[in-house]
Amino acid sequence: MTVSDEGENSFVDSKKSELPGYAVLNTSKGSIIVELYKESAPEAVDEFIDLCQKGHFKGMLFKRVIKHYVIQAGDGQGTGAADWNLRGKQPASMKHEAFMLGTSKGKHTNKGFDLFITTAPIPDLNEKLIVFGQVVKGEDVVQEIEEVDTDEHYTPKISIGMINLEKFT
Repeated sequence: MTVSDEGENSFVDSKKSELPGYAVLNTSKGSIIVELYKESAPEAVDEFIDLCQKGHFKGMLFKRVIKHYVIQAGDGQGTGAADWNLRGKQPASMKHEAFMLGTSKGKHTNKGFDLFITTAPIPDLNEKLIVFGQVVKGEDVVQEIEEVDTDEHYTPKISIGMINLEKFT
């Protein structure tokens, strides 16, 4: 199940050497602007941009929504990003406060790629996830996604997905 193919993925012509400072996540609930931490998390930002260039996020669904914790979009099929392997340590200054953008540490093998936006401070994620950005506009969209009805496994009862991602500097 995917969302519509509205819009084009503007990361296609981007070059990794010119990493953008911001990205726009256009979701079925609205747009979320994130600042990318290219100075403190360059490897994660570089991999994120690489996946954007490949159109990996287009149509990806938010598959888990836990109020006062996190919204998670992911590739539950395990396609497209299984070779993304982030190593290294999260800088001590990078904590999972509210509205932080992150992904799992380590090799994304069977479960594919997961993208998280925290909705509250979550210190227990500091050792499990890598922060590589922060929501700077669209907190209301994140909160709207956070408020959807879910089943007992925190899966949204209605499809919420990413239409596309855009970059700007």
